[in-house]
Amino acid sequence: MDKVERIGVSLDKKLLSMFDKLIAKLGFQNRSEAIRHLIRRQLSGERLQHPKARAVGAVFLVYDHHSTKLMRKLTDLQHSHILQTISSMHIHLDEHDCLEIIVLRGQVGEINKMADSLLSLKGVKLGRTNLLATEPT
Repeated sequence: MDKVERIGVSLDKKLLSMFDKLIAKLGFQNRSEAIRHLIRRQLSGERLQHPKARAVGAVFLVYDHHSTKLMRKLTDLQHSHILQTISSMHIHLDEHDCLEIIVLRGQVGEINKMADSLLSLKGVKLGRTNLLATEPT
């Protein structure tokens, strides 16, 4: 950290007690670390509201690997957006279902567009996208 400034925060006892239980459960070393984490997460969430903000994202897809042509379409989409696709991981869940995790980087709008293209493919049973802003706080 460059320069640390100390601040004071007033909380009622019940709220502080609930906060202390939460940070203990999450494993934070102290209140300051937990507060910094919460502030960074909120600021990141705010940046993700802007389509041109830089971010990384993981697209999680569950699909039946017997679904015709789905694997080819997943691969084609990733290759057509090679500058956005960082990596992918394929996991066999059971005899029918697979999990594909595709990591993307770029502008929020581009990542969401690519994620929507992946999630809407025929044969995808369930999917989710998780984004993190990469611009400095």
